[in-house]
Amino acid sequence: MFQGTASDVGKSIITTAVCRIFVQDGFKTAPYKSQNMALNSYVTLCGKEIGRAQGVQAEACGIIATTDMNPILIKPTRDMTAQVVVHGRPHAEMSARRYREEYLPIAEAIVREALDRLKSGYDAVVIEGAGSPAEINLKDRDIVNMRLAEWADAPVVLVADIDRGGVFASIVGTLELLEPHERSRVKGFIINKFRGDVTILQPGLDWLEQRTGIPVLGVIPFLNGIDIEAEDSVALDHQVDSPNPAADIDIAIIRLPRISNFTDTDPLGAEPDVRVRYVQSPGELGNPDVILLPGTKNTLADLGFLRESGLADAVRNKVESGARLVGICGGYQMLGARLSDPHQVESEEGEAAGLGYLPAETVFYPDKRTQRVSGTVTCNHPEWLKLQGISVEGYEIHMGRTEKLEPVNGLFQLGGHEDGILSVDGRVWGTYLHGIFENDAFRRKWLNLIRQEKGLAPLQTDIHFRSRKTAAFDRLADHVRAYLDIDQIYRIAGLK
Repeated sequence: MFQGTASDVGKSIITTAVCRIFVQDGFKTAPYKSQNMALNSYVTLCGKEIGRAQGVQAEACGIIATTDMNPILIKPTRDMTAQVVVHGRPHAEMSARRYREEYLPIAEAIVREALDRLKSGYDAVVIEGAGSPAEINLKDRDIVNMRLAEWADAPVVLVADIDRGGVFASIVGTLELLEPHERSRVKGFIINKFRGDVTILQPGLDWLEQRTGIPVLGVIPFLNGIDIEAEDSVALDHQVDSPNPAADIDIAIIRLPRISNFTDTDPLGAEPDVRVRYVQSPGELGNPDVILLPGTKNTLADLGFLRESGLADAVRNKVESGARLVGICGGYQMLGARLSDPHQVESEEGEAAGLGYLPAETVFYPDKRTQRVSGTVTCNHPEWLKLQGISVEGYEIHMGRTEKLEPVNGLFQLGGHEDGILSVDGRVWGTYLHGIFENDAFRRKWLNLIRQEKGLAPLQTDIHFRSRKTAAFDRLADHVRAYLDIDQIYRIAGLK
């Protein structure tokens, strides 16, 4: 089990790397995280929702993701309230206190049964903790860190982030706050995100081992351009613009306060002629070719943010000046004329006028659509004729239902239903199809429409996004293997 001294120290990426290493070395391996709090979710093949990190880790293991790998997913909807997803289906919306007092005692059996099923079906289960095991106000009902390690009888490796500073204090402080029987489970440390000369760090490593009696298993250098999807929007705090500021196409993504599934745009940043950047204020918007509104866990609240921040007006000015506008999932809902939440599924605000770019109305209902889908581009608008017939696939994950208010072009035919809307002028479109830009032919031809409008020749690239993902897993595994004492990891795990 990999636990961390804090959130965002790299537990997910280390877990992914070790999963891949175990598989490379011939072990049938599965990832596991009992409880995940994230808005960046993943839809399994059977149409159930888990944390995206565990879906990605399953891909690194070369296996199909199941809800046993993340039986409980917590998706914050507003301050102090979250949707609790149990084995891939919404269970209830709860306050933090209610979840802790009423549901955690029930959750224990759920997470233990899921773990037992994985243990019976795999040679190795690589478990990821959450936050820190030293949150002393939460330990008595913990289901995700040290109590889980005890239930699993799993040795623990503690991961710490040196990039944020105070790495030795964070490790020693974490150990000091553990009970003796918990501390005895910690078999090693990994110092992650290192930049610099390790020989300068060595005296500190020697001191740490002497002070704790626990070995440092590796110092992992920071790895740029890893091309593996991030677990949640905290990763955007460290996000830098894509490395081609002079690119032909500039895409500005609105960083909504409750942004979800923001990894939809990762494939765009992989294209050599595209610059992708996140913006949070009108002053950051600049003069983009495309403005993209991503998904959100609270559409009405984030629509309010757009208006209060001035971004709604700034976006409208840019669109009127020629920028294109794209909305995915919650962003798509915002582009319509009206939004209504009569059952207070996502928000207490009830209803609001949309941004008015598309003739559509969204009504939120308690049932949630989570499904993997595939189909083709069927739009017959002149702007999209070159895209007609392209095969697309992805997944839907949303609470609302969007209906057209007048006859306009849809975009895709997906397994028996139409999805998406294109504006009359062809410059604004929205879809529920997460992963749309992972479809290589669609992505490239759509970008070439923008190039053509700018008087640029079409660009043909040989980027296969899913193949890049596979290569990224191997690159990550090679990187971690080079700096981690893998033999010691195997001994700790009890694998030969």
